[in-house]
Amino acid sequence: MSTSGSGRLPADLGRDIDSCRYFPELVADTVAMALGEEPVVAHLVHQEATFNRDEIQRHMSVLVLTPSRLLVSHTDENNEPGKTGQALTTTESVPLHKITSVALSQVVGNAERFGSGRSEVVETWLAVAWGTMSRVDLEPAHCSDPSCEADHGLTGVAAAEDLTVRISAAGDGPDKVRQLVSFATALQRVNGRSS
Repeated sequence: MSTSGSGRLPADLGRDIDSCRYFPELVADTVAMALGEEPVVAHLVHQEATFNRDEIQRHMSVLVLTPSRLLVSHTDENNEPGKTGQALTTTESVPLHKITSVALSQVVGNAERFGSGRSEVVETWLAVAWGTMSRVDLEPAHCSDPSCEADHGLTGVAAAEDLTVRISAAGDGPDKVRQLVSFATALQRVNGRSS
């Protein structure tokens, strides 16, 4: 494409992608292709370290909320020994009416002072489900008899988990925590209207 990706995005979204300095033109172009002419309601750009075998690699997520869908873009380093550096980028488009759950969890430091301006959100998670992926956590079932040695099978929990983003003030800075809370709140409000 002749026009650079960041030039086809809203200025603040392009600036947030550029500030990560992680394949900015590739990430911006991928997001711009998926976005098309649709307006951006809210966005979140998050970069984190991931572990791949014995290497630490970078992972970048760009979440874009539009009036009709949630765009989820992931870009990872995809290096193979002896080859030039590669990146793998994937963008998923989720219609808002398909989103079944938007959960925002916040850890508040000095919670007893909340409302006085002397407490802060120190960590936050956004979990979004739309039915593409599920996780099953199993463990051996136990009975209440401490001397019982019988096999009681397994017990577990099934959870829909398509996307989870965690941001902490210590690792990412308080501004990023506020951005995640703002994005999650916008997604919750739009999702409530679209169901």
